[in-house]
Parts: sequence; C-alpha cells; structure tokens
Amino acid sequence: MTAGTLYLIPVALGPADTALTTPTDVANRARSLGYFVVENAKTARADLKRFEHPQPLRELDIRELPANPGPADLDALLAPLLAGTDAGLMSEAGCPAVADPGALLVRRAHEQGIRVVPLVGPSSLLLGLMASGLNGQSFAFHGYLPVDEEARKKRIRELEAESARMSRTQLFIETPYRNDRMFEALRGTCNPETRLCVARDLTTDDEWIATRRIADWKNAPAPDLARRPTVFLLLAGK
Repeated sequence: MTAGTLYLIPVALGPADTALTTPTDVANRARSLGYFVVENAKTARADLKRFEHPQPLRELDIRELPANPGPADLDALLAPLLAGTDAGLMSEAGCPAVADPGALLVRRAHEQGIRVVPLVGPSSLLLGLMASGLNGQSFAFHGYLPVDEEARKKRIRELEAESARMSRTQLFIETPYRNDRMFEALRGTCNPETRLCVARDLTTDDEWIATRRIADWKNAPAPDLARRPTVFLLLAGK
C-alpha cells in the first residue's frame, strides 16, 4: 500500500482576508483533505472555515499535536498516512514546523518514508527579514531569549557580538505580553550603531515595521507592542 502525503499548510498570521494571504492552490489542497494534525483545534477549524472547506467541520478528523510529543504520539498521528490517507499539518499561525512542534512530526514522517510537501504561505520571520533592510544573506533565528532580565541582557550582548563578527542578522521573538520588556532590554543593552528592526502584526491591518539604529530608538517613543505578535531583528557593525 502506498503511504499518504503530509502537506504542510500555512495559515494567516492574524485576522486577515484569506484570499490575500493564502495562495489558491494551498486553499484548494486544504479543502481536499479530511485529516489534519494541528497545534490548536479551535484555531484550525476557524482557518478551515475561512478556506471554505466543503465538508462539515465536525466530520473532519482533526487531531492536536502535543506540545512535547513522544515517539508513540508521533507514530499514532502518522498511522493514517501509513494506511494511505493524506494529511495536512497546520500551525496556530504562519508556517507549520517553523518555531513549532510540528517539526518533530515532519522528522518522523521522513523516518517512516512518508512524502512531505511544503506549501507556500506567510512566515513572519521571512517577512520581517524581507522588510528589515538588514543582511538577508546571513541570518539566524534564535527563538525565545531568556526571561530572566540579566540572562536576557547577556544573551543580547552575545548575539550582538556574533552579529558584528559575522555580519549576521539575528532574529528572535518573545511572548507577546513580554514584548515591551524585550524592546527596552534591546534599547538599553545594544550599542548605539546597532540596527534594530521591529516588525509587528505582519500581514494584518495593524502591520508596523521600522528599522533604526539603537541611538535613534532611544530618541523615539517606544512602539505599542503589548500583546501583539512581533519579530525582532538586529544587525551590528557598519
């Protein structure tokens, strides 16, 4: 029996017109599937409704991926694919398997010989990098920085030094309710000539992106970042 295919289905980053953020072929593929592995079932149903899935949502097989899935969890989720069923993997926002536990399911799919097909859609990380004006030929994503204030400042200094040494753009994110503290830590820790890009609410009506040197950020009002999805990018050196 031929195994099914695991389709990686990007979804909107926030409230948006699906037609503006989702290519037609992605929506068509999502509409063709009856089995989904998702980060959050409620969010996934809302996205499938926006995709205008032809089946009643209650009839779809939608299973949540645990935050820290073990081998047995992954194998159970992939069992329908091994039996020949195609599946869609969906994150809560943006591209699945990027800064997302879905990466473990994709890894296990490769180990099981299951075909994996990534589909085109919005990625806050790449959109932020595109709009930043920073180095797009050498960059690294570091996920979340430490919560502890001193540990966070130490990590920022390490990333800034590496950026200056390698001319590398450093990308990271924060839990939205701690965005303000992250911004103040960057503004208070980095060198005056380091460039910082703040990319907020990407692809939504409230999208706001600005790149400035730290010296200029210190002379400007702090942006409104509280509880709003934000990507931070910095580049040190000339």
